[in-house]
Amino acid sequence: MGSKIRSLISIIRLAGLAVAALGMWGFATIAEDVLGKQSYAFDTSILLYLRSLHTPLRDGVMLGFTFLGEPKLLLVICLTFGIVLLARNHRSESATIALAGGGAIGLNLLLKKLFARDRPQLWERVVDVRFYSFPSGHAMISMVIYGLLGYFLGERFPKQRWSIYSLTVVLIAAIGLSRLYLGVHWPTDVIAGYTAGVVWLITCIITLEIWKELRSFTRASKEEFLSPDPSSKEITND
Repeated sequence: MGSKIRSLISIIRLAGLAVAALGMWGFATIAEDVLGKQSYAFDTSILLYLRSLHTPLRDGVMLGFTFLGEPKLLLVICLTFGIVLLARNHRSESATIALAGGGAIGLNLLLKKLFARDRPQLWERVVDVRFYSFPSGHAMISMVIYGLLGYFLGERFPKQRWSIYSLTVVLIAAIGLSRLYLGVHWPTDVIAGYTAGVVWLITCIITLEIWKELRSFTRASKEEFLSPDPSSKEITND
């Protein structure tokens, strides 16, 4: 029974990665004009508008938000929380956050190599970026990691659930905006990162809840099986 459940969860998770990849492919196919040179004027106008808003104070704030979305930092956060959850015997949550982070990073690298889109070079950037642009790793991975952490905290503190969810959304949105403000991504890079990220996030949450329900059902069935039969008690008493 346990092996069948694990196989089912693995299939769902792999399917989630495949759906995220297919969703990205569909996004790129439908938005071919956006990803091509025909969208250059649209994308450029947004970035240049954000460039006009630059001030030293805003630069510092946006650098702070973009730091919070660094894949390396998110990986450390993912591993730290995974270890803490495992130490507290929350194995399902620990495995979920590890797979969520690893899957998001791996899928993002795959999609970047697949599309190989150059980054915008509209002005001299203050951050060093070397890899491809589409989709945004900051947007995609922060959506998955911070989204999952927000979900865990919301479950842990139900009274503050919507405040936690709201702050999580604001943080993820600010990270994506910072990438545009700093001129290291096109707007469609960030949109695509959020699109793939939310698909994988939902997949991870669904599989976690399925696992919890099946485990609770298995435990309840086992306890019922091991519990004494009331009818046998009556016969014994007689």
